[in-house]
Amino acid sequence: MRITHKIIACLTAFSMIVFLLIVSVEMAIYTDFRFYEKEYKKYQVLDDLEMKMKDVMFVTHEMMDYLHGKRTDLIVNTTVDGKKREFFNDREKQHMEDVRNIFWGGIKSRNIASIIVIVGVIILMYSKAKWKILLAKWYMGITSIMILVGVGIGYIFSKDFSKYFVKFHEVFFDNDLWLLDPDTDLMIRMLPEGFFVDFSVRIGIFVTIALVVSFMASFFVYRSQRNKISETY
Repeated sequence: MRITHKIIACLTAFSMIVFLLIVSVEMAIYTDFRFYEKEYKKYQVLDDLEMKMKDVMFVTHEMMDYLHGKRTDLIVNTTVDGKKREFFNDREKQHMEDVRNIFWGGIKSRNIASIIVIVGVIILMYSKAKWKILLAKWYMGITSIMILVGVGIGYIFSKDFSKYFVKFHEVFFDNDLWLLDPDTDLMIRMLPEGFFVDFSVRIGIFVTIALVVSFMASFFVYRSQRNKISETY
């Protein structure tokens, strides 16, 4: 059963990390809308959009509700250049539908990961494995790899963000709807490339904090469990 325990522990630890990563990204996206407001001011999007901040923030909230499944469409009416109109055009709506599908793929992965964690822990507990040590050990190992991979990805993007931002879209989208025109598409004026640079940093900070804190917690559990075993001999 030892090999089986290791396999289950590895899968459970990996699922824990997947769950943690997705939750961290969700927190970066959906918490503290002041971040968006600061970014809009930083990149002077109000001038480009010819909109007031309250209207831009209204659009932002509605867009996030759509991505989170709280509304079924992106028919968002607002005021642009003193005139009432829909903010998103057909091309933007189609692109955001693709984005929402990716978001929902992440949410489904998070839910599946949480189920695997619960089932894995239960199996390890009732099979009389040293589950705390096993999980902590595997968690630290996989987390270390994830941190190294994350540092590598961060370094690559920092060298030429525009290039790899395009690569990202080419990998995750099977169409060219993400290629928007500032002359006709308001969304690209609201979300310039600089916004995505800052947002990537924000996500990186959330993920790093989550991984480092969870790694330290796993190390504490591993060490305390090893000490208990040593004391019994």
